[in-house]
Amino acid sequence: MKIFETCEELNEPIPAIVVGVIPEWLSGGLLRLGPGLFEVGAEPFYHLFDGQALMHKFDLKNGHVTYYRKFVKTDAYVRAMTEKRVVITEFGTAAYPDPCKNIFSRFFTYFKGIEVTDNCLVNVYPVGEDFYACTETNYITKVDPDTLETLKKVDLCDYLSVNGVTAHPHIESDGTVYNLGNCFGKNMSLAYNIVKIPPTQKDKSDPIAKSKVLVQLPSSERFKPSYVHSFGMTENYFVFVETPIKINLLKFLTAWSIWGTNYMDCFESNETMGTWFHLAMKDPAKYIEHKFRTSAFNLFHHINSYEDDGFVVVDLCTWKGHEFVYNYLYLANLRENWEEVKKAAMRAPQPEVRRYVLPIDVHREKQGKNLISLPYTTATAVMRSDGTIWLEPEVLFSGPRQAFEFPQINYSKFSGKNYSYAYGLGLNHFIPDRICKLNVKTKETWVWQEPDSYPSEPIFVQTPDSVEEDDGVLLSIVVNPGADQRPGYLLILNARDLTEIARAEVEVIIPVTFHGMYKP
Repeated sequence: MKIFETCEELNEPIPAIVVGVIPEWLSGGLLRLGPGLFEVGAEPFYHLFDGQALMHKFDLKNGHVTYYRKFVKTDAYVRAMTEKRVVITEFGTAAYPDPCKNIFSRFFTYFKGIEVTDNCLVNVYPVGEDFYACTETNYITKVDPDTLETLKKVDLCDYLSVNGVTAHPHIESDGTVYNLGNCFGKNMSLAYNIVKIPPTQKDKSDPIAKSKVLVQLPSSERFKPSYVHSFGMTENYFVFVETPIKINLLKFLTAWSIWGTNYMDCFESNETMGTWFHLAMKDPAKYIEHKFRTSAFNLFHHINSYEDDGFVVVDLCTWKGHEFVYNYLYLANLRENWEEVKKAAMRAPQPEVRRYVLPIDVHREKQGKNLISLPYTTATAVMRSDGTIWLEPEVLFSGPRQAFEFPQINYSKFSGKNYSYAYGLGLNHFIPDRICKLNVKTKETWVWQEPDSYPSEPIFVQTPDSVEEDDGVLLSIVVNPGADQRPGYLLILNARDLTEIARAEVEVIIPVTFHGMYKP
C-alpha cells in the first residue's frame, strides 16, 4: 500500500491533467493533511497517527488545477530531520534519549517532564483570518494556506485551561470557533472544557488571545479522561459523548520516565461504564444535569446534531464495544496482505451509523416509558429507577465490516440543523475503497467506487445560489497505487448522485490524508 510510504515535498506546484470539465464557479483550494514521512533515518514510525505532517493543496482556477505539498515544519519534524532520529514521542512511537549523551544527562532528560508532540497531521481550520493545522495536543500550527509555509507554533495552554483540544472544532457563520478539550485542574480534578474563540477582531488582534472557557462538563472518572475526537453542536446546545476509551493519567504522567512508552500505552477501556452523553446549553452557557447512558462504543466522528420539538437528535459514526479501534491502526497491520487485514478487521469493533435522541425536558414520573415522541425515529430514551435515562439508537447504516466514516455534510447551511444528507468515506475492513452518500431520513445510499482506488474524506462544496441541500460537488483525493495506473488525482463528484464531473491527475504518489477543508 503506497498510501503508507514516505514521499518528498514539492518545490513548486505541478500542473494536473484534467479529464472532464471543472465547473466554472469552483475556484479555490482543497487543503488536506496527513502523514508524509513514515521513518526517520533507520527508525520507523509504528502507528498511522505518527508519520510527520504533510500538507497538500489542489488549487482550482479557471478550469485548471495544480497540486502542491509541503511538510509542516513542526518542532517534531525539524528536530527529527536535524538529529536523524525520532526525537519527540508520537502517538504509537516512543522517542528514546539521545544515544550520544552520557548516562547522567540522559537521566536528567527524563525528569524534564513531558514533551508533547506538535505533529499537526490531522486537520486544518480557520481562526479569524488565519489557518491552523492541528493534531489533538495543546499545540496548533499557523500555516499559510497559499504557500503552505509554516508560520508559528501556538500553545493553547498559554490562553486556556486545557490540556489539548479536538481536531474537529465547530465554526459558526460569523467565524466564532468552539472546541472541546480536557483539563486537569487543582488537586487533579478532571473535567472537559468547551472553549470559544471569537471571530476576527476589529482591531486586528489575535482572536486566540481572547479565547475563553465557556462551560465545564464533569468526567465520569476522576483520573481518567475519555478519548475525545469530536463533539456535537446544535443552535442552542453542545453534545459531548463520553466513551469507555480512557487515558490513564497516572500512567501518562509517569510514562515519560519509562523507556519506550508512548500515548497508545496509556489507553485502557473501562468495561463497565458504557457510554455517557452530556448536554450543555450555549447561551447562557451551563451544564444540564440529566444523566444519559447507553451501551459501550468507540466514537471518533459526529455527523450532525440538531434540535426538534424538545429533543436533541445526535447522528454518530460508532464502533461497537469498548475495545479501542486505534489498536488496529498500527502500520504493520495496515501494510499486511489483504487476507491478514481482513482477519484483523473481523476481530475489531464493528462500525455502525447511529442516531440517538435526547429529551431536553425530563420528568421523574415518566419512569419506564419511552420519552421520545418524534414520529420519524425508532430511537428511544427511557427513565430508569435510579434517575438515569437509557438511550437506544436507531441504526441509519450498517454492513458487516463496512464503515461509513470521515463524515461530511453541507456544513455552512445545515450544521446544527435538521438535515437529510451525509457524505462519507467507505471503509472496507479499514481500507478506504469508496465514497458514500447517505440519506439519514430514508436510509437510501449512493456509492462511487473504482477498482484499486483509495479515496479520502469527501469535502462538500455547495453550488453558488443553491436551493437544494445536496446541490454541490464533492472533492476527494484518490490514489490508485496499481502499477498500470496514474498515481493520484483530485476527484470531483456531483453530490446529488455521486456521478463523476471531472478528475485532475498528477504524476506523483500521494500518501493517505485524514481531514481538510475547501478554501474558496
